[in-house]
Amino acid sequence: MTIPDKAVGIPQPAFVPERGSLLYLSVVCTVAALGGLLFGFDTAVISGAIGMLKTQFALGPVMEGWVVSSVLLGCITGAMAAGTLSDRFGRKKLMILAAGLFLVSALASTIPQTSGVLIAARLVGGLGVGFASMLAPLYISELSPPHLRGRMVALYQFAITVGVLAAYFSNAFLLHLAENHTALFGSDTLRWIFVEELWRGMFGAEVLPASLFLLLLLAVPESPRWLTKQQRADEATSILARVGGRETATRQMDEIRDTIAHESGSVWQLFRPGMRIALLIGVMLPMFGQISGINVIIYYGEEIFDAAGWQLGDALGGLVIIGIVNTAFTLLTIWKIDSLGRKPILQIGTLGVVVSLVLVGLLFHNDATKGPWLLGLILCYIASFAIGLGPIPWVIISEIFPTRIRGRAMSFGVFAVWATCGLVSQTFPWLKENLGPAGCFWLYATLCAPSLLFVWAIVPETKGKTLEEIEKSWIR
Repeated sequence: MTIPDKAVGIPQPAFVPERGSLLYLSVVCTVAALGGLLFGFDTAVISGAIGMLKTQFALGPVMEGWVVSSVLLGCITGAMAAGTLSDRFGRKKLMILAAGLFLVSALASTIPQTSGVLIAARLVGGLGVGFASMLAPLYISELSPPHLRGRMVALYQFAITVGVLAAYFSNAFLLHLAENHTALFGSDTLRWIFVEELWRGMFGAEVLPASLFLLLLLAVPESPRWLTKQQRADEATSILARVGGRETATRQMDEIRDTIAHESGSVWQLFRPGMRIALLIGVMLPMFGQISGINVIIYYGEEIFDAAGWQLGDALGGLVIIGIVNTAFTLLTIWKIDSLGRKPILQIGTLGVVVSLVLVGLLFHNDATKGPWLLGLILCYIASFAIGLGPIPWVIISEIFPTRIRGRAMSFGVFAVWATCGLVSQTFPWLKENLGPAGCFWLYATLCAPSLLFVWAIVPETKGKTLEEIEKSWIR
């Protein structure tokens, strides 16, 4: 039952909560953020498997790059499609589709007999990653109040780091079982998956989190801003009231309706004066995050340590430590992002990334990688990335675009993420052979350094502002 709103003629819910619930907001945002966990797991699991795959399928540098970066081709395709589809059908439906793709990919990755079939399975997983990488931060941003939006969206990056860490732990744990407890795998099939060709078990471990994500998504609500755009204001008000209470929901709905009424709904709106700056930021910030070389560490970490003379077990152990540091420093950003602001955290983290890359390159150049310094400097790099270029771009690109076209607009930024990530991942084996590890790290430092000036001169501070206030600021 609904009660007509005499002032605006839009139905309102007969009952909405007087007070909001931080617990409700946290649970819903955490469920959405699980898309990031699967994103992290799906992209990082290859780091423990690539050495085995190179041996089994006799992969050269080009095919190795394809096996690793094939998931990114799926990501690019998913990111390009997700914006239009989510603006039309809703954020929740597309996240459910992403969860299904994760599950299919995990199952299909356990059975390939050729590298081509494995690449196809990873392409399917890449589609899921492409959908989730755009939809999860978008959904969280549209649900969260201004004073909590930064940390809630940063939950998504935290979930990515947890997924990366889970992949590292899973790979190391399965390797330990295969080497020391083969009696646990009684059947021939289990022994084939978890011992004889262990990489199959590494990929198959994603089935559990993918199934959990799919089930939990069935219980979350749709985005209130998307519902408002679809003329379903009664449902949107109820959801906003569960988050912030009746009075806050009423005020937010007035602001959302007013802002949507002044939007054209055309993606060409992004090319108007003012909004062009938002589009530039939405594309360039994600690109800087990727050309820092983060996915080289994630995808090829075992090979980097191998080039430094580490054994496989030690290398996987080093990757676990990297995952722990990544997770810990992302938590630090979640804690401070809504008090210190986006810009200062991003500038500090980026400076740390550039300096760390230069120093890691020096270690390889001087053949000084045998001691603890290599791991220490890579941990400094990871900590710096986790503070700034990891979470902050996802927060900012989920905040700066108009409601009617937010999905399509974010697709530009997410496409930039995966196109740049694919280029970096595909070219790293060739660059390593021709420039050496030192040259690679120096190249990434050089490409990332201009982001310091870009953030200082162009990126605005968005903390504490509603999405509608940020949108109007571009027009002013």
